[in-house]
Amino acid sequence: MQVRDLLGLTIGYSLVVMLINGVNPVMDVLAARSPYTYGKIRIWGTIGYALGSQLAGVLYQYVSPMAIFIAFIGAMIITIVGVLSIKIRSESPKSDEAPKNKKDSYISQILTNKTYLYYLLIVALYSGVGNAGHTYIPAMLQHSGLSVGMASTVVSISVICESPLIFYSYLFMDKLSAKKLLLCPLLIMLVQYTIYGLNLGLASKIILTLASKHVSGMLLIMVTLKIVSAIVDSKYLVTAIALVQTVRSLGSIFIQHFAGAVIDAAGYETMSFFLAGLMVLVIVLAWFLKVPEKEDQKLFS
Repeated sequence: MQVRDLLGLTIGYSLVVMLINGVNPVMDVLAARSPYTYGKIRIWGTIGYALGSQLAGVLYQYVSPMAIFIAFIGAMIITIVGVLSIKIRSESPKSDEAPKNKKDSYISQILTNKTYLYYLLIVALYSGVGNAGHTYIPAMLQHSGLSVGMASTVVSISVICESPLIFYSYLFMDKLSAKKLLLCPLLIMLVQYTIYGLNLGLASKIILTLASKHVSGMLLIMVTLKIVSAIVDSKYLVTAIALVQTVRSLGSIFIQHFAGAVIDAAGYETMSFFLAGLMVLVIVLAWFLKVPEKEDQKLFS
């Protein structure tokens, strides 16, 4: 019975994640191309994530685990109604080029773009580390002494901590170089997992989770949008961002698997050092990334 329940949960969870991750790139591009600043739109995702994390913890502790799924279905219905009300302007093709030319252009812009493919490797690694953290940090906090409800509260507050970064993204995202913006969250993640591994106490883990867990993740989302926009033609931006999301998921599958095996064998501290080691590799790779700077690019302002 447990095996059957686990199989059903795995299939259902995979389907939900597949659908949500398929929509996320489109929503990010729409936010960047809207008449409003990126931060004023994206910040509502942060608020919703924080409220959802807190609600999930409350439902789990005081109602039942199954109530989380019912609440999720209700939230998705509301989301669908909201998306249907968005008016998206569709642009007709300006030229009657042959399908073959369009295919060649797509390949040349994405699949044979060496800078883009190199960045995909970096994305796979840092996304695997970040998503392993999203998966195991709440369990690590519970293992260190926090209840399920308190761990959910810490995660919710950590999401709120990224709000100023999103809202005021127009002040720095279009002004600093892509490489500087990329190295900043990568270094934050390196420090985060190194200190987790040193096991300096529950207080240090909570402070680090609040200060860096979602701040670094949000920075990487915005930096990815900036980098991909600089190296790929704007006509293929949604496709390129969607491929980035696919690589993020693949990297997460492999690294989370290894991280879980490390936890089973040696504990959370060793897992943290394992992830910190991967971040050193990512930083070295990012150092050699060459991204052309577009002076007229104003995605966030």
